[in-house]
Amino acid sequence: MLSEPSVTVLGPDPAHRTCVLNGNAFQQDAITSFNGWQYAAFYSPLDPDVAAEPLYVHLARRELPSGKWEVLTFEDYPQTVDDGHNTVQIGICPGDGTIHLSYDHHCDVLRYRYSCRELASHPPRFDWTSTHFTPTLDHLPGLPSTHKHFGYVTYPRFGTMDLDMFCSFRDGKAGLGNDHLYLYHGDRGCFEYVGAHLTGIQSNPYVHGMDYRNGRLHVTWVYRGFVHYEGWDDPADTKHKQQAGPNSAANNHNICYAYSDDKGYTWKNGQGQVIADLRKGGSITNDALGIVAFEIPKNSGLMNQEAQAVDQDGGVHVLNRDTVDGEYLWKHYYRSPDGTWSQRPLQRINGSRRGRLAISKHGDLYIMLPDSLGPTVSISRATKDTMYSTLEHMWTGHGFSGEPLADITRLEHDNFLSLFMRADVDGAPAKKNAVVMDFKL
Repeated sequence: MLSEPSVTVLGPDPAHRTCVLNGNAFQQDAITSFNGWQYAAFYSPLDPDVAAEPLYVHLARRELPSGKWEVLTFEDYPQTVDDGHNTVQIGICPGDGTIHLSYDHHCDVLRYRYSCRELASHPPRFDWTSTHFTPTLDHLPGLPSTHKHFGYVTYPRFGTMDLDMFCSFRDGKAGLGNDHLYLYHGDRGCFEYVGAHLTGIQSNPYVHGMDYRNGRLHVTWVYRGFVHYEGWDDPADTKHKQQAGPNSAANNHNICYAYSDDKGYTWKNGQGQVIADLRKGGSITNDALGIVAFEIPKNSGLMNQEAQAVDQDGGVHVLNRDTVDGEYLWKHYYRSPDGTWSQRPLQRINGSRRGRLAISKHGDLYIMLPDSLGPTVSISRATKDTMYSTLEHMWTGHGFSGEPLADITRLEHDNFLSLFMRADVDGAPAKKNAVVMDFKL
């Protein structure tokens, strides 16, 4: 069992919004650590006691293991759209110490900013103010604003690759879009367009995660088939931007897998066969050979963008759910280092909230599952020694809501599990705070 965590408050969660902006499963890194410091990004009002709108991106940092959080606010960009897709993502490039943020997207023009060099490499040298960041940009540095994929962005994510960093996002709409990959060169301070690594044919891929481990970039995803509706091809159409638009999760199907050993330029299926060479204009399409790890039909409860983790041995872990066995169950889908896929049921599901996976310093898998019926989250562990075949309950906490996000870097390096969630405020049922929960393993 885990001891009770220490909980620190970052700031007030928006109390007036219908949709949740802080803590969604598709935020690959809303909390991350680098070089002995931890960072977290969230939305909050400037003064919650005076005005409900607008909201602003806040970025917090602290020195580990338990330094005091410093919070800066980007007051030059007001966020006003009540849409749970429009979250904040953090990226850090090890090569030059820059911090990157992308925010407020649901089929929108790219919104992005980044810091001066060495801000994350040498934190004590810099005061924590927004003056070290660019204003909101509509392009990635090194590429022009006219780059055709910057005009319709959803689900940006960042990740480190040696001294470089990648950025990916979807263009198009739900059920009809592609994922694009960009590489930020730490030695040059600019991005290069790698290509469309995932292309949807009358569908769109929904990525569980992208993890770079031992020189290999892993990606797993599900497809959502497109259902035509009246006005779908109208440029002014906004039906697809609804929280539950015409193309719903009922059309999700198949869990797919591919990997790249050259930072995303060439992609292979699980059997090691080349299926896409992006340098030659290729892309992974729905009919690519050998990409389907599990054939799961539509209307089986499969969720989009739940969770992925890759262990130190190259094993790939996916958290998702289906009804193939007759019950609606969370499942652990696992690809062993020798390429064999298996699946194990975890527990019944009572709603749509998604969970999180993370790997510890010793290679154990931690599974964070939220309750959709109340403010509760549980943590379980599947150990490396048992080949992740047994599940051990570690902790259940009450008063915490949303979809848990984990600092995967800190867990692996320091054996501390830091979770970003929303927490109830004592004596104020309608209010919540954005918090970080720290568990010492």
